[in-house]
Amino acid sequence: MRRSCLSTGLSVVVPAFNEAARLPRTLARLREYLDARGGSYEIVVVDDGSTDGTADVARRAGGPWLRLLANEGNRGKGHSVRRGMLAAAGARRLMCDADLSTPIEELERLEACLQAGATVAIGSRAVAGAQLEVRQGLWRENAGRAFNLLARLVALPDLHDTQCGFKLFTAEAAEAGFSRARLDGFAFDVEVLFLARRAGARIVEVPVVWRNDAASRVSLAKGLGAFFELLRLRWSAWRGDYDHPAPPPAP
Repeated sequence: MRRSCLSTGLSVVVPAFNEAARLPRTLARLREYLDARGGSYEIVVVDDGSTDGTADVARRAGGPWLRLLANEGNRGKGHSVRRGMLAAAGARRLMCDADLSTPIEELERLEACLQAGATVAIGSRAVAGAQLEVRQGLWRENAGRAFNLLARLVALPDLHDTQCGFKLFTAEAAEAGFSRARLDGFAFDVEVLFLARRAGARIVEVPVVWRNDAASRVSLAKGLGAFFELLRLRWSAWRGDYDHPAPPPAP
């Protein structure tokens, strides 16, 4: 695993699978916002075996502020976020979806929680104060509620929305959670939060603005697979698999 030799203030990890159309706009918005607020930062794009030229798009946007990690095949969102988070150099590390369903400006709310003593701040669509400006379809919204209910029963009883793709970690909390994580699919958020908390992380759920993107990559099969991954998480915890770091994520 390659790490930057220089530490930075903030790392923004963007997993990307076939995002050639959306990625230029997302990178431009991230850079505009981060430049305006000042401070050192890097954006880490993890291309998950895309077939539409996503990696080329990232390279063309490149500069000292951008790092590209390219998976050799489609390994899953969990694998990509894990690889990016463990390769990041930031003292704070944000995972951010390529569609910017949660606007980057919401970072300020999460940072305020870390400044107040939290070590992980997660964007939430399910707590008071959240603003769902564009909602999902009824089926997906109900499926999400069912998944979060099972996640509370299995691992995180006090968190109401583990699946919003906007989460900020201190470097220490990111290392604690992602270094032991094993799930490559869409339940990886639950696993990482479970492991970070087990290592002593203080997790705060933060209401955010959220806008559903109709071009979401979450298929029915992947959504159903996430339910089974929750059972795998529980089984892995019972077996003691999380007592030792997992192998580093391969390219």
